[in-house]
Amino acid sequence: MAMPADKPIALSKATARAIWLRAQRLDSEAPFGEGPSATAAVVEHLGYVQIDTIHVIERCHHHILWNRIPAYRRSDLRHAQSVDKSVFEYWTHALAYVPAKNFRFFVPAMKQHRREGHRWFKEVKPADLRKVMRLLKTDGALTIRDIEDDVLVEKVHAWASRKPSKRALQLAFYEGRVTVSERNGMLKTYDLMDRHFGWERLPNAASVREITGYLLDRGLRAQGVVSLDSICHLDAPSKKSVRRLIEARVRRKELVPVALEGAGKQEHWAEPATIEAAVSGNDERVHILSPFDPLIIQRKRTHLLFGYEHFFEAYLPKEKRRFGYFALPVLVGDTIVAALDLKTDRQNGKLLLQKWNWVGRDAKGPRKELKRKIEDELHRFERFQLGE
Repeated sequence: MAMPADKPIALSKATARAIWLRAQRLDSEAPFGEGPSATAAVVEHLGYVQIDTIHVIERCHHHILWNRIPAYRRSDLRHAQSVDKSVFEYWTHALAYVPAKNFRFFVPAMKQHRREGHRWFKEVKPADLRKVMRLLKTDGALTIRDIEDDVLVEKVHAWASRKPSKRALQLAFYEGRVTVSERNGMLKTYDLMDRHFGWERLPNAASVREITGYLLDRGLRAQGVVSLDSICHLDAPSKKSVRRLIEARVRRKELVPVALEGAGKQEHWAEPATIEAAVSGNDERVHILSPFDPLIIQRKRTHLLFGYEHFFEAYLPKEKRRFGYFALPVLVGDTIVAALDLKTDRQNGKLLLQKWNWVGRDAKGPRKELKRKIEDELHRFERFQLGE
């Protein structure tokens, strides 16, 4: 079906950046307040907060939250996950924290894995799955360290475990039988899903139509101006149904087509109120961002709007790295001006700056003044790295 013939609204990159920064809540001080409720509010607003194992600096889920909650403490996330149970872990485009109130949108995937298995865990034996479920039912919540009678096996790939019980717990996780009830670093405590949440059974599954609306609304809330690629990041199968819903909302005047500067034929849309309220800001806040931050993780979108091409080089040989092992983009106002390769020396209690890369040609102000602003933020970032 062809899109309606409404003339797209022309939108400059500067205005689109301002809209995206507003949607990401990176343009104001402490927009969510503080404490566990603020943590849950960030996860709900963004839709998900990605989890990753790399630990040269603080792990990305804490880093993403800290950028939106200046007073953030790691214990706030533990409280939200384990006490308030307002967030839980599941797969979006990657492993992530998602709002517990959105649980039903993930139930269809859980049920599909129960029916069809999971391609990553085909080698899990039914006996191993029965074993871990029996242990959970009789002994309560457990970590993989609590299971000591595994007969170790060869890894099937680099990220696999040699413990059959760990693979079985992971399969049970994707099937929605168990959840991560607590996380200490990357050590996960698993518990039965119904026992953790106090449910008799899983919530009813959302319909395909409801999931499509959820994906579109999540994108509009956290991105402001959206494309099919940005809504369905690493989720190509959803694009067809999302496009149909976009077309319906355009016909009802709930969305308007946007001709985004530099986007060529790539279509974009926004809510009319978002366009009407858009103003190019003069905010000069400094943010040292995680490479897994929602502002950075969609590399093509970041490049389109910010003119910044991020290179994730942790898995490259040292001689082939341009920015460094784990470079962090630095946002000043609405411009990405630098990429800093940082490492936390926890033993000696300091943050190490391994490489400073200036990027972009339109950085605002002399570099001496920019450097001073970034260094001020680096002091705050160091305190966060070494805190708690």
